[in-house]
Amino acid sequence: MSQPESTSQATLPTWVEASLFKGMLRGIERECLRMQADGFIAQTDHPQALGSALTHPHITTDYSEALLEFITPPQTSIQKALNYLMDIHAVAYQALPEDEHLWPMSMPCLLEEDQDSIRLAQYGSSNIGRFKTLYRRGLGVRYGRRMQTIAGVHYNLSFPDSLFTALQQQETDENLKNLSLQDYRSHRYLGLIRNFIRLTPLVMFLLGASPTVNPCFMQGRDHHMLPLTRGTLYVPYSTALRMGNFGYQNSAQKQLGIQYNNLQDYLTGLQRAVKTSYPAFSRLGLDDQEGEPLQINDHVLQIENEYYSLVRPKQVPEAGETPSEALAHRGIGYVELRAVDINPYSPIGIDEHSAGFLETLATYCLLQDSPELLAPELAIIEKNQAEVVNRGRAENAMIMVDGQAVLIETWAQSYLDAMQSISQLLDKTYNNSIYSDAMAVMQQRVNEVNDTLSAMIVGDTRDAGGMWQLGYLLLQDHEELLSQYPMSEETQQYFANLATQSLQQQQQLEQDNSVSFSDYLAAYR
Repeated sequence: MSQPESTSQATLPTWVEASLFKGMLRGIERECLRMQADGFIAQTDHPQALGSALTHPHITTDYSEALLEFITPPQTSIQKALNYLMDIHAVAYQALPEDEHLWPMSMPCLLEEDQDSIRLAQYGSSNIGRFKTLYRRGLGVRYGRRMQTIAGVHYNLSFPDSLFTALQQQETDENLKNLSLQDYRSHRYLGLIRNFIRLTPLVMFLLGASPTVNPCFMQGRDHHMLPLTRGTLYVPYSTALRMGNFGYQNSAQKQLGIQYNNLQDYLTGLQRAVKTSYPAFSRLGLDDQEGEPLQINDHVLQIENEYYSLVRPKQVPEAGETPSEALAHRGIGYVELRAVDINPYSPIGIDEHSAGFLETLATYCLLQDSPELLAPELAIIEKNQAEVVNRGRAENAMIMVDGQAVLIETWAQSYLDAMQSISQLLDKTYNNSIYSDAMAVMQQRVNEVNDTLSAMIVGDTRDAGGMWQLGYLLLQDHEELLSQYPMSEETQQYFANLATQSLQQQQQLEQDNSVSFSDYLAAYR
């Protein structure tokens, strides 16, 4: 396993200055389920007061109708991003029906025995709205609707062009020195992605917060989980079951061989997947017995967004562009870090310690050498991830590094040591201590495994009498905080206007009857 260097390059080069990082931007996407008072997933429509899930820029739904997704715009500091996310949560809390709550965990609340009771997200009668719902119906028939109730946090991060220009000036390879800024930026972002994949076991160990599940989620599946309490299953030393075999998986994607060694190969692999039929999906059929569409197509991926990965290269699409077309036209603009569980102890699912750690880690991944990531190394990384997901807190838990078994804590310590100088650099950039404080919290989790989020959740679940009971206690704390949150009249009016505008935009889309949905879908197919 070709690890990014963890010791010899712990000191930053002298030319790297704090000012180079001043233009960093970050945005956060947080998913969470709406839950009924009886603990089961909500069956109501997306709240009208939140506007249209199709066209609202900050409040939408993900896979199921009850799975809210809150999206901040890019922000110039961690605190601004977290404050914006808090505003969105406060708005959503006010709009919820009186007997509904925001479930605070990654693994879902109680689910009915019948998977069809999990409502697909609805986006209205426009062609694009129906298309989005059909995509989710396809996910349901392919992987089961319970998979569509898992929630997570996506952390989006970009670095300023001035940093890439400075990095390029230090290159000794003439080919790299001669690249356009766009191509060089993509080259460095891909290096970040490869290193982040190598270090995802670290993220799962330090930020993993899904060691338990409700038994209803496992219904009909073979498993070796144990009862923690009545009504709660767990794997004793697990950290992030959401990221393992019980989480959102796509076995068909294992065969894709999509690589992050250069942008063209990545895009070629992605395009191959959205154009190649997959026998198991072909057998499901394109339409049901009534002739209603079941899935967009029978390809490995219905659309590009179906590709599930721990980290994604991203570029903001312009009108009419697919995500891969945006990348092909303008290169990588930012990265989406997706291996992050919801922190159930935070009312917004993430705190500044997690954010500070993720930004320190991403910066480290960007600045370090990043060899090509090929199939043999990926196979080792996947085994390491599985070990951390299932046994990360065990005393003898080890991962493989360069053919040697290494204790997870020893391995993690080497990287925390290497990142200290970067956390100090970022503190200097922002004139605060968020980054070094975050590293101190992560250091404590390495020093004492019982201080990890996953260990705390297991202990608190046992004390509360079950996963649902703990979730309910936490969401009551969150609701009390959100009910007292001081949101300005200006902010409230801003979100009220957005809700109204988004509903109007959806109506405009629905007034266009020039193409029937069957023709629209046929053209796409």
